[in-house]
Order: sequence, then C-alpha cells, then structure tokens
Amino acid sequence: MYALRRWWDRNGIRLGMIGLALLVAWGIRQTQGAAVLELYRWLSHPFSGGVAPEQQIESARVLELEQRLVELESQNRQLQELLGYVGENPGDGVVAPVVGRSADHWWQQVILGRGSRDGIQAGFIVAGKGGIVGRVTQVTPNTSRVLLISDPTSQVGVAVSRSRSMGYIRGQSANRVVMEFFDKVPDVRPGDVVSTSSYSQLFPPGLPVGIIESVNLNKSPAPEAVIELSAPISSLEWVLVSPNPKVDELTEGTNELLQGAIEPSPID
Repeated sequence: MYALRRWWDRNGIRLGMIGLALLVAWGIRQTQGAAVLELYRWLSHPFSGGVAPEQQIESARVLELEQRLVELESQNRQLQELLGYVGENPGDGVVAPVVGRSADHWWQQVILGRGSRDGIQAGFIVAGKGGIVGRVTQVTPNTSRVLLISDPTSQVGVAVSRSRSMGYIRGQSANRVVMEFFDKVPDVRPGDVVSTSSYSQLFPPGLPVGIIESVNLNKSPAPEAVIELSAPISSLEWVLVSPNPKVDELTEGTNELLQGAIEPSPID
C-alpha cells in the first residue's frame, strides 16, 4: 500500500495531465474545433477593430460584386464601341467574341466563338473598333480561326488615302506594321491615313488599316513607313466578322472558267 501511494505521488500529476489532454483532444474532435475557434476570436477581438466576422464576409462579397461590375462595364463599353463601328459601316456582319489566343502566337492568330452555324466562312473579313484585324482562315461549326494582319506572314495591299501612294504592309508581331511602297519617292508623311487598296487580293478596297507614324525614304530596296494599326489588336475581345466581296468575286470567276471549260463549243 505504501509503495502504491509512493508511485501515485510520483506519477499522479502526469497521468492527470495525460487524461486531460486526451479529454481536450476528444472534445475538439467532437466539436470540430469550435471551442478553439471561439477562443481565438475572443483573444483576437481587441486587435480586429471591432469588425464582426459576418461583416467581414459581407464586405468581401460587396468587393467581389464591385469588381464584377467594373468588368461588366468594361465589356459593355467595348461592345458599344464595336456596335457604333457597325452602325458607321452597315452590312451583313456577325459580332463574335475572342475565345482563344495563344501566348506563343499572340500576334499571329485568334480563335472566335462563332463558326459556320452563324454563317461565317473562310475568307471573311474580321474588324475591330477602328479598322481591320485579319481574315478567317479556318471554320468549324462553332469556332473560327483568324489570321491577324500583325502576323509576319500576312501581307496586305494598301494605299495612302491622301495621295493614293500604293504599297503593301507586312506584320511585325506588334500593334505596328511596316508599309513598303511601290514608288521610289512616294508622297507620304506622318499622320496620313492608310487603307486597303484595290490591288489587295484578300480585302476589298477602302477598309481602314492605320495611321502612318514614321517614314524612311532612304530604306533600300524601297521606301518604308511604320503604321500604327487603328484596331487594338493587342487587346481584342470582340470583333465584327463580315462577308468578303473579294472571295465572292474569286469564286464567281472560278465557276465561270470551269463552266466555260466543260461547255461544248458552238458549231457554226
């Protein structure tokens, strides 16, 4: 009996602490830490400025709604600008969202969320607010692939609207393109407006392209000018897709040639 009491005096407190720790752990598990959370709230309350958790959650929701509203207002403004451009340039067109754009090919191509089900065909013209951005090269029922005029492989016949000096542009993987003139001494100066020319095989004439930013008349083998594109190709989100009369003319001409090839010659 004496030995048992001695053992208890030595280990009783330790056993009591272990039992208390087990009891606390069991309580935390059963209540999923509610007691600890309440203790934390009570201890941190003097440093929280008196803001209740419910108010913090409500403030976070209000902030999220405000951010969504800013984004919706931005999208609405872009659509209004595009619709204004459509109003100034009436015709059959489809407003399409940009749904795909690779960082590796940012200036080369985009994917639109409209396709053949919406009447879009390969060769259609794609324009943004201010001017053309490219043309449709591939179409699926629900999407369209667009080759941008900022692509280095893209070449478009253009003309200076003021003087009618002709040339072509080539993409530079940026919001600027280079125009190479056909004339050795073109009549051109910074600020001139550039649009597609009648010599363009891909676009009808008169479509706005951009504004001449600088001119280098000593460039060899032909004078060049740097053009800032009118459409914001770097931040496209919505575009207007329209039929291309050039494609229709080419198709009609091909059909006429084929029809003439298969029709028998008249007999005198």
